[in-house]
Amino acid sequence: MTPPTLPIFEFILKNYKNFNARATRDALIAYVRHIESGGRMFWALAGAMSSAQLGITLAPAIRAGLIHGLSVTGANLEESLFRLVAHASYKDFPDYRYFTKEDDTKILEDRMRRVTDTSIPEDEAFRAVEKYLVPMWKNASTAGERRFWHEYFYDLIQRIDPSLHEGDPDACWLLAAAKHKLPIVVPGYEDSTFGNIFASHVKFGECNASIVKSGIEYMAAFYDQYRELSAGAGVGFFQIGGGIAGDFPICVVPSIKYDLEEPVKPWAYFCQISDSTTSYGSYSGATPNEKITWDKLTKETPMFVIESDATIVAPLLLSALLEYKQHPEAANALLSKLS
Repeated sequence: MTPPTLPIFEFILKNYKNFNARATRDALIAYVRHIESGGRMFWALAGAMSSAQLGITLAPAIRAGLIHGLSVTGANLEESLFRLVAHASYKDFPDYRYFTKEDDTKILEDRMRRVTDTSIPEDEAFRAVEKYLVPMWKNASTAGERRFWHEYFYDLIQRIDPSLHEGDPDACWLLAAAKHKLPIVVPGYEDSTFGNIFASHVKFGECNASIVKSGIEYMAAFYDQYRELSAGAGVGFFQIGGGIAGDFPICVVPSIKYDLEEPVKPWAYFCQISDSTTSYGSYSGATPNEKITWDKLTKETPMFVIESDATIVAPLLLSALLEYKQHPEAANALLSKLS
């Protein structure tokens, strides 16, 4: 039998020797070792990763058991759904760097919302989803039900008839997470399109603000989720970008230790992909060592910072991890040859 090939895994091991490439390789190896030891991995997604279609590799990684929990912005949450139901109506703008204000005004008039070099169609995405989500909120208000923000989306995305899928459902990370019932937190969900839409219906008196559980309740629930995730070999933290998507969940460790005054395992691994350079007072640009002083990480935690574009690096890492998951013996044979 011909031995299996792992082209991306092998390419990274062979070529990524120094600088950000080395950090990528070392983060990959440590991720593999952590999973092999029975550990779990928690991912934080900032930026516009869903609009950038990270789900192409993120969704298979969830299904393969390489990702065990998520923290995402409200925008990433809803935009994964938009890509599923409105993909054919998106429009790309590869020349966006040369746009004038008039060019962007024309995009607005065409009822598109630009995100760097692509755009979300208002009618096919926002308004189409609104027809389903707003009645769910109103029904919850009438019934006095309370749910976390993501639970409405978990429910909706599994209800949508497959005939309405314009995007590839296998590339929808939200659908994969919902089906696998992944623990998820959405801190600051108010800062999203549907957060604004929800606020408007609260203002009109059509929905009760209380039907969505608060960020404080997210953290209270995450205490227990973290304990479960960190059982055994522990749980690592893989972060794309910065801001609240990363800072909110990583704080669970010191909060359990100091605020609940209970024993807690530290994060077992840390990696951040960010294009934010080290800077004064910036969470995105803070070095991992700073997190030691906040008791989020320890001096023993494997730490990696990849200062690069996550839309390039994350699919490479995820593809390599998927190859490892499919052929662990072949992957370890390659690792054994490392000098």
